[in-house]
Amino acid sequence: MEKSSLGQLLMLGVPGPQLDSETARVFQNLQPGGFILFGRNIQTVTQLRRLVDDLRDLSRTEPILAIDQEGGRVSRLKLLGHEPPNAQQLREKGNLDLVRTHGSLTGELLRLFGFNLDLCPVLDISLDDAADNSLRGRCYGISVEQVVRFAGAFNQSLRKTGVLTCGKHFPGYSAAGIDPHLELPRIDRTIEQLEEVELAVFRALVEEVSSIMVCHAWYPAFDPTKTPASLSRSIIRNLLLNDLRFGGLVITDDLDMGAIINQFSLDEAVERAIRSGNHMAMLCHRVALAENAFSALSGAPRSILDKALNAIDESKKHLAPPAPFSERKFQELNKQVWNLRVAVLGPEKASERSPEDGKRSPVEIY
Repeated sequence: MEKSSLGQLLMLGVPGPQLDSETARVFQNLQPGGFILFGRNIQTVTQLRRLVDDLRDLSRTEPILAIDQEGGRVSRLKLLGHEPPNAQQLREKGNLDLVRTHGSLTGELLRLFGFNLDLCPVLDISLDDAADNSLRGRCYGISVEQVVRFAGAFNQSLRKTGVLTCGKHFPGYSAAGIDPHLELPRIDRTIEQLEEVELAVFRALVEEVSSIMVCHAWYPAFDPTKTPASLSRSIIRNLLLNDLRFGGLVITDDLDMGAIINQFSLDEAVERAIRSGNHMAMLCHRVALAENAFSALSGAPRSILDKALNAIDESKKHLAPPAPFSERKFQELNKQVWNLRVAVLGPEKASERSPEDGKRSPVEIY
């Protein structure tokens, strides 16, 4: 195994809207398997496509180019255009055709900017729409049936455009009492309870999503010792890969979230992530430490590294090329997003600006 190939196991954030020379040097050296972009990377329509093209040009192997474009507050592209309706608004409207339209429009927009992976749909069930656990507005249902129906339709339509999808957040943040962006939630649900609710959704859609993101929450039912799911062999290897027989790409949630950095060093988090069965470790914000993360990968056994690299290679066979770019095409799609927003929310509510509309949040939810 060439040392440089280990970089494929990293999905890295990008510091700003353009590639500075030092970041370009690091990326060219490490050859990350993927990149994830946030609001801090977005200024204008042409600038965003140029940044994505620059990242692709630095990569010897076609990179995964990911973004969180769910709808509602988790819509990075709302900095350039209209904010699509969120999952809760779509499920409350109850029209499956509108959900499918949302998936198709999302895919077309992402292909226009050169993205090939959308980190959604959220497969969590809303046990409480007002809960402060990062899921507000993001859940396609309050029952297993609802989530499978609506999230499944969105997933299917998005994949038809060529964009890969990601079911998140396995095995489920639904019962989390705190936001994992800040602290590690403890979820005291029995295996039977999880099987009836959270896991039932993932079992239903495990063959439909291209990838799965593993969350940062502690489930004592699986791990008596305090362990985030994202670093848990019991949850990733035993449950997701062996029991659910998931055959796609497995990605950690961001290892820069408070749930992780408050407990683990970067080196320990990255190595444990891969040892536990993740194929890619995601580092969104501490990009200056990317070389440290790269060094930590070599601590995992060769057999585990090979499995992860093979899974990444297999996923990359399905990456769609970027669509031809034009600002006119963006404006056409943006108008369709507005029409969708009106169809879901009604003309009056569609015109209301949310408190976050057009703003870059200091803590971006994903």
